[in-house]
Amino acid sequence: MNFPSVSMIVRILSTVFCGTALVACGGGGSAVDTVQTLASESQSHSAILPGRGTPVTDKPGVSPANKPPVQTARLITDVIVESTAGAQSNVPVTFGQVFAEGNIAAGTKLSGQLDDGTNVPLQMDIKASHADGSVRHAIISGVLPSLSGSRTLKLMTGAGTAETAASPNTALNSGLTASFAATIDGVRYSASADELLKSGKFSTWLNGSVVSEWQVSAPLKTSTGQAHPHLTARFAIRWYDAIKSARVDVIIENNWAYEAAPRNFTYDAEILVNGKAVYAKPAMEHYHHARWRKVFWNNGAEPAIHIKHNTKYLIDTRAVPNYDQTTSFTESNLAAWQKRWSNSSVQPMNVGLANPYMPSTGGRDDIGLLPGWTATYLLTMDKRIKEMTLGTADLAGSWSSHYRDRDTDQPISLLDYPYMTILGTPGDTKNPKTKKAEAFPKCTATNACKSPYSHDTSHQPNFAYLPYIVTGDHYYLEELQFWAMYNSFNGNPGYRENIKGLFKPEQVRSQAWSLRSVSEAAYISPDSDRLKSHFAAIVKSNLDWYNTNYTNSGVANPFGVMTHGYAMAYEGGRGLSPWQDDFFTSAVGHAAELGFAEAKPLLQWKAKFSIQRMIAPGTCWVDAAIYAMVLRDSKTSPLYTSMAQAYQANHSADIQKLECGSTAMAKAFKIQVGEMKGYGTSVIGYTANMQPALAYATDVTGSAAAPAWKLFYNRPVKPNFGTSPQFAIVPR
Repeated sequence: MNFPSVSMIVRILSTVFCGTALVACGGGGSAVDTVQTLASESQSHSAILPGRGTPVTDKPGVSPANKPPVQTARLITDVIVESTAGAQSNVPVTFGQVFAEGNIAAGTKLSGQLDDGTNVPLQMDIKASHADGSVRHAIISGVLPSLSGSRTLKLMTGAGTAETAASPNTALNSGLTASFAATIDGVRYSASADELLKSGKFSTWLNGSVVSEWQVSAPLKTSTGQAHPHLTARFAIRWYDAIKSARVDVIIENNWAYEAAPRNFTYDAEILVNGKAVYAKPAMEHYHHARWRKVFWNNGAEPAIHIKHNTKYLIDTRAVPNYDQTTSFTESNLAAWQKRWSNSSVQPMNVGLANPYMPSTGGRDDIGLLPGWTATYLLTMDKRIKEMTLGTADLAGSWSSHYRDRDTDQPISLLDYPYMTILGTPGDTKNPKTKKAEAFPKCTATNACKSPYSHDTSHQPNFAYLPYIVTGDHYYLEELQFWAMYNSFNGNPGYRENIKGLFKPEQVRSQAWSLRSVSEAAYISPDSDRLKSHFAAIVKSNLDWYNTNYTNSGVANPFGVMTHGYAMAYEGGRGLSPWQDDFFTSAVGHAAELGFAEAKPLLQWKAKFSIQRMIAPGTCWVDAAIYAMVLRDSKTSPLYTSMAQAYQANHSADIQKLECGSTAMAKAFKIQVGEMKGYGTSVIGYTANMQPALAYATDVTGSAAAPAWKLFYNRPVKPNFGTSPQFAIVPR
């Protein structure tokens, strides 16, 4: 099967938009502008989303005199639903959707329409809202009457569905059962979803006439009722009442934060759905503070579908960075990802495409605001890449970084336990208010908690953010929250200023990825989730610290670089790593786009560094992505006062004499003419690392950075981001 390149898609989009005169050709309007234009033009033009579908209002062959009243429905965005197994009927569809601010006002319903005009009642479970009350993130559900090939499902404001929802009894009366059992040293422990539902102790994740989802959990118990102190089963039952079909999400955890004697457990695992064994794995070793997940459908009723979101709309909402939509992907590019996935260990307690040793040095595909595979999925919407993106997010539970609070039944929160820590000593964890130590219990023995995986904060992939956005699965939400909170509490309580969760004591790259994860958790967590405000407080504490010590400081350096902590650890304390600083700038830019007001002034200050390296007088852009940059004469000396002075300190007199970008300079640096030094053709090189920082700097400074971006982007020798585009971010 041939897959169109993104560049081809962009050309199609441009033709559609320019042809309908809805958006100025070559313009860069926001998602809100685009949708408002579509709405206002719908009375006289066919409202068509980029490359998607057919007119919403006007119909050919209807004379003006007999034309029906203009519909009030506004087209917001669309998704494409593809059948992967021929013709199907009564196809259940549920997906997550992020919306631009102002697109769907509070109280507005959502309706659906297929490309042939068939109306599809849609249930919208709103999870998060923008500051103006409009919908930020929601889970959309419907049942397509038939599906063959691919169909475009347009999302429009409209009547919506009834709010009447089925009760768990409806599913139970249909014969639905689901259970998990673990046999440990000959003793069988189990938990039953249907028994838990009968008890009435469930929470509701989706609630409406199309679909309901109920969540239950309980410790595994023996036949005599003895509960296992560590192992817990969680079930999410998603029930489509009209078609009597259920998705059964099974999650097994070994991650209570304060349960004594944590350890690994080896057991024979078995999952039953409707009395049938759907999964079994003997001698599974379940690592401490880790979890795993499997999903099944009752009666083998899993819909054979692939849902493609509208990439342009997702990017225009600013929920995800502005990845370059002109990036070209070949079938061989996509097949290479698939080969990596097929050669990876993807069963529970494995890690898929991620590096099992996170602290490993060097560039790699899982580093960035999004991993390479996730960015590829975003830009292509390819089914294979989506499967490995979601699959690796499922396996993110395998690391021993998951700490759940028994009291709240949520990922443990720094605001509840401000003195907890992974790296600090037990003496550091005494809470002066409660007089209690907040240290986690020790493992029974070193080998009892041995894991083949090592995780950290300096090289941590972004596993679950986009998977949660596009699916709405609660598992991915909690994965995002587990990792974000781990980043906040793992360090020494005193150094992070306890409840503030400051990232400042860590490596600059650790500060970058921690800010990224916590900002995303604060942005996308449901409004009703108590952790949303906790994450928001941590984000604000960190941004306030950076602004106080840099942006608003009268003594801040003229380069816009981080100098505290480990930042100046290069060249004997005389320099820093620009690529790590670029990581941080990109994380600040992402936070600013997510709406954190304190991030924008920090970004404006940080923008100086990437811009100056490209176009400051007395410098040369060819070496703007230098591995380590000397910024002072000694460890105790003050910083230089200009980038020209820094350039001189980092280059020999012979290099300084060479014309910038000349053949002689390329020969001296052993690169091609038009190439930047620092692995200039690599998608994970230092020049690629610089691109997101410079893109965000261009956005925030406008014309001041335009020459720098033009010089950088138009250089003739660049990476081919079609192989892995995690750094292929461009200005908006």
